[in-house]
Amino acid sequence: MQLKIVLAVLGIVGGSAIALAQTMQSNHGDGMDHVTHGQDKPADAFGLTEPGQGAFAALSEVVRFLEADPETAWSRVDLTGLRAHLVDMDRLITDTVVSETELPDGISALATGDIETRATLRRMVPAHAAQLMRDGRWAVEVSVLENGMELRVTSDDPAVVARIKGLGFFGLMASQDHHRKHHLMMARGNDVHAH
Repeated sequence: MQLKIVLAVLGIVGGSAIALAQTMQSNHGDGMDHVTHGQDKPADAFGLTEPGQGAFAALSEVVRFLEADPETAWSRVDLTGLRAHLVDMDRLITDTVVSETELPDGISALATGDIETRATLRRMVPAHAAQLMRDGRWAVEVSVLENGMELRVTSDDPAVVARIKGLGFFGLMASQDHHRKHHLMMARGNDVHAH
């Protein structure tokens, strides 16, 4: 019994000594001292590419691009408009409620949500459908409904039909990689599809 007590005391004392030694070295381990983070390194020296939340990251990337471009017409820059579009993108992905119906040749997606989401859908879906229409492998139709939007995408090619069904509403809305170019155009104050 005494041996067990002695071993328990030694374990507690030994563990406390290790914890105390680690605490006294610094506030954190190597590289974890918040006070000295970035004091002698430029922002991108860390190799990080994502400066926080998605919309903030997109704005930050555009600002860096505009600042690096000597041709930027600062009097036309519209980061407030870009921010509004990024809010729409977030609302589209997080707040939209979608009911998809598989068709023999594609899908019909009924998209709805609260009043703000429905307003977002009316701005985003037709504009993105125009981008989808540039791909000649499928046909795209958009209808405004009382409580939202309908996106119908179809094809005669079975491989494309499988792709449409695999993408679904949200995948189709995220496809056609034009977003970064579109964001830069908006930030520069160009009137690109009516957002």
